[in-house]
Amino acid sequence: MTQHLLALSAGFAVGILFSWLRLPLPAPPTLTGILGAFGVFLGSVLFHTLIS
Repeated sequence: MTQHLLALSAGFAVGILFSWLRLPLPAPPTLTGILGAFGVFLGSVLFHTLIS
């Protein structure tokens, strides 16, 4: 759980920093893009679960 909170905190800090510097965010700008990235992650986990 600590790793999840650290990752969320780091992402939050990067979002603030990029916005402050007026840089484009290094993440998909829409929910659809975020869901697509999550789908890629789930596919990878499923693949490794089925292989081992």
